[in-house]
Amino acid sequence: MNTNKRENLAAYAFLTPALILLGTFLVIPALMAIYYAFTDYYLLTPDQRQFIGLQNFIEIFKDPIFIQSLKNIVLFVVFVIPIQVGAALGLALLINKPRKGNIFFKIAYFSPVVLSLVVISVLWLYLLNPSEGLINSLLANIGIEAQPFLSSPKQAMITIVFVSAWQGAGYQMLIFLAGLQNIPSTVYEAGKIDGVNKWQNFFHITLPLLKPTSVLIMITTLISAFKLIIQPMVMTQGGPMNSTMTPVYYIYQSGFSDRMIGYASAMTVIFGIIIGIITLLQSRLTKEDDM
Repeated sequence: MNTNKRENLAAYAFLTPALILLGTFLVIPALMAIYYAFTDYYLLTPDQRQFIGLQNFIEIFKDPIFIQSLKNIVLFVVFVIPIQVGAALGLALLINKPRKGNIFFKIAYFSPVVLSLVVISVLWLYLLNPSEGLINSLLANIGIEAQPFLSSPKQAMITIVFVSAWQGAGYQMLIFLAGLQNIPSTVYEAGKIDGVNKWQNFFHITLPLLKPTSVLIMITTLISAFKLIIQPMVMTQGGPMNSTMTPVYYIYQSGFSDRMIGYASAMTVIFGIIIGIITLLQSRLTKEDDM
C-alpha cells in the first residue's frame, strides 16, 4: 500500500466518527422531517399516520399564529442585529485600548454569554416585573411612570430584543476584539502622518479592515436570531396576544405540546427554506461587495 492510500485511509478514519454523528443528528432527522411533513402523523398514534400530500402546507399558510410568528421573528431580527452587533463593536473598541482594568471588563462583558439563557430570562423576568421590578423602580425615581414591558403586546418583543442583545453581545465583542488586534499598527501610523482624525480613522481604516470579521458576525447572529425560542418560552410563553410567538417556539408547541408531528414537520421545512434563502442572499450580497 503506497503512502497516498495510507493517508487517504487515515483521513477517512478520522472523518468517520464526525460523519456518523452528522448523519445521526442532522441528516436523518432532516429527511424524517421532510417525510413527516406530508403525513398526518400524530404522536400518540404513530401507526395510524397517512400520506396527505400538501394539506399541512396549505393549512400552515392559512394559520394566523404561524403568519404572526414570521412577522415577530422578522421584527426581532431587524432590531437585534444592529443593536447587538453595534454594542459588541463598541465594547471591543473600548477594551482594545490598553488601560487598567481591561481584564475585569472583558470578564464582565462576556459573563452573560456563559450563563444559561433560562437563567438570564428568569433574572430579567424579575427585573422587568411591572409592579415590583428593579427597572420600574429606577424609572419611578427619575419621574417616569411604570412600564408594562413583557405584559404589553407593543413592548414585549422590543424588550426581548434588548435582553437578547445584552446577553449575546459579549461573544461578538471577543470576535471583534480579535479582528481589531489583527489590524497592523503601521496602518494607523500612516493615517496619523496623513492627518487623519479619529472619525476618519474609524470609518476609513478600522471598519474596512474589519469587514471579514463583520460578515462572519452578521451571518452567525442572523442564524441564531432566527432560532429564538428560550426567551419567549420562559418570559412570555409567546404572549401577550402571540406578540412574542416565534416560528421555532410554535413548531415546538405544535410538535410536543399539541403532538402534531406532521404539522410541525411541515412548518420546519418551510422555515428551513426561508432561512436558507435569506442566508444565500446575504452571502451573495457580501460577495458582491467584495468584488
